[in-house]
Amino acid sequence: MISVIILTKNEEKDIPLCLTSLHWCDDVHVLDSGSTDKTIEIAKQFEAKVWNNVFESFGKQRNYALDHISSKHNWILFLDADEIVTDKFKLAMYEAINIANIEVAGFYCCWKMMLEGKWLKHCDNFPKWQFRLMRKSRARFTDFGHGQKEDKVDGQIKYIKEPYLHFGFSKGWYQWIERHNKYSTLEAVARLQNPQSIKNIFARHGSVRNQALRSWLSKLPGWPFLRFFHAYFLNFGFLEGIPGLIYCTNMGYYEFLIQIKIRELSRNRVNKK
Repeated sequence: MISVIILTKNEEKDIPLCLTSLHWCDDVHVLDSGSTDKTIEIAKQFEAKVWNNVFESFGKQRNYALDHISSKHNWILFLDADEIVTDKFKLAMYEAINIANIEVAGFYCCWKMMLEGKWLKHCDNFPKWQFRLMRKSRARFTDFGHGQKEDKVDGQIKYIKEPYLHFGFSKGWYQWIERHNKYSTLEAVARLQNPQSIKNIFARHGSVRNQALRSWLSKLPGWPFLRFFHAYFLNFGFLEGIPGLIYCTNMGYYEFLIQIKIRELSRNRVNKK
């Protein structure tokens, strides 16, 4: 009933648990972008079908998967290797697609951000929505910031409120900081070149609303500190102990990187005129 596509590159640490959580699925595909570790070997051990494509961006990679992977089922779930499908999330997906009428093109899904075995419900502003479960041939993806969002959707997008698990820190803080330094550059370019309409702050869909909020809030002086203060104090992130403090501090730092890179890009743009 559901095919799964996982994007990978050097995911030997995370992919075993991800694939183990998909024991119920008879059509798992791994789209790899040049792994040099045991990612592909592990995927084949789990009898996943392996495909290869050079990574350019998340939006392009997901569209490549839609165009070139022959999925068995009419519904496609996109996962990252550091994500795990729980039994409750699986049941929620089945229930959702069983009652979905023909107008439904897909579903926004949300995750539980996990750090040191703790769910960062308050720090991570749960729930955050991404378009992850779609009916075949009813939508595309487009790049946005360091990630992607839905594009050319033919129909309605609904919500699955039961979350899956996301282990975004499984490879350690060095890797997280290195990766988010790159992400902050992409996010700065996106926020500068694709300004969001202020009316989108009041949009019904959380995915649209959150993008607009990030775009406008990043213009505020002191926004990185406010990002920390909001998550840690106003959202009760302090209840999540040391993991909560570490996460909120790093998210404030991430917003600081985005803000100074927007400033640098703006100055470079002026100097070129």
